[in-house]
Amino acid sequence: MQVFAVPDLPEVRPGDSLATLVAERVDLRPDDVVCVASTVVSKAEGRIADRSEFPAGPRARELAAGLERATGEEKDPRFAQAVLEESAALLMEAPFLLTETHFGHVTVNAGIDRSNVRGGDLLLLPEAPDESAERIAAGLGADRVIVTDTCGRPFRHGQRGVALGWAGTPAARDWRGERDREGRELGVTVQAVVDELAAAANLVAGEGAGGTPVVVVRDFEFGDHGGSDALFRDVEGDFVRQALHEWSFD
Repeated sequence: MQVFAVPDLPEVRPGDSLATLVAERVDLRPDDVVCVASTVVSKAEGRIADRSEFPAGPRARELAAGLERATGEEKDPRFAQAVLEESAALLMEAPFLLTETHFGHVTVNAGIDRSNVRGGDLLLLPEAPDESAERIAAGLGADRVIVTDTCGRPFRHGQRGVALGWAGTPAARDWRGERDREGRELGVTVQAVVDELAAAANLVAGEGAGGTPVVVVRDFEFGDHGGSDALFRDVEGDFVRQALHEWSFD
């Protein structure tokens, strides 16, 4: 398997065709997986905003005040309002805002970014990353596209790449029913392939000012396995989220 960044991409602006920008710079093969950072997807889709567009309501002011007490740092209630509007659910109120986005991803601050933003001070996540991946795939004539992001992990330091949306591939390899080397049947193993490909892409794309937000994974084979698109846990089966409902920050 080869993983390489698409070189010389320009600064992406609202209305740009990511498919065209990529196709001009790399000759894709039919089985390539194209991993595109959500930051440039958001920029192309015009998801750039300013805090002034989010006048703070009572709930946002309450959240900002709580964060100030928890962290000792001044917090802008307009940012809290933006997080609320970009979220389907608020899972933690302090010492940071842990949210579920409208498309099911659980992340801090609804994934709103404040780095490398021109024309505003907030970069919102794509509204529907699966649809974004499908549009890019159609424009490229590619079979497989993954919209990626970086986020932290419970119980571990540091960030890693994850998939927000995907097209042309199942999210996971389902190994259940297959057998290990000793002949035992696998009962629970479902491998989150799109997350693993996103993490591999992030190793090449890097962070900060790297300027390489599109990565191609070549010669990856899904194999003869069942596929699953169940990447985001349902609340009923997410015991960590259920525990958070009973927890508060003191």
